[in-house]
Amino acid sequence: MPGVVESREALGETTLVVDPARLVDACLHLRDEDGFNVLSDVTATDYLGWGEQGVAGYIGTGSGRDLNEPGSQGLAHVPSPKPKRFSVSYHLLRVSDDPARVRVQVWLDDGESVATVVPVWPAADWFEREAWDMLGVRFDGHPNLVRILMPEDWEGHPLRKDYPLGGEPVRFSDED
Repeated sequence: MPGVVESREALGETTLVVDPARLVDACLHLRDEDGFNVLSDVTATDYLGWGEQGVAGYIGTGSGRDLNEPGSQGLAHVPSPKPKRFSVSYHLLRVSDDPARVRVQVWLDDGESVATVVPVWPAADWFEREAWDMLGVRFDGHPNLVRILMPEDWEGHPLRKDYPLGGEPVRFSDED
């Protein structure tokens, strides 16, 4: 398949890590050749600081997580480092006699962009706008890449890990 850098199975799901420059080619192949006809979600994640000292948490398994095993409060589990800061995952379904699902994932650094998949799956429109609005991930060629949740004059992207916490003035509708 075009552009696949890595394929892995975890927790009952197949993940195809794709070169961002070949994302549209990979998605067209999955739609036209492999029958993945539904895009159910596009999610972006900020991994700033992931894998560095002081980042810890519970390790999830196929049966859940063990709340009794030390995590952030005790002996820390340091997660493995990620290849770049942002991950964008496309969750695809094949709705047919042979149903399946796959996650297509691209990795981006701050300031890098990826091509839109709206021409492949029109449902990506609002998902990509949300990723842009909340995390600042740019999708080249998107037909209407504008804010979808935050006001048009909002500065920054509030789900980024480097977004300042607190100190935001409360905005009321009757104020000028």
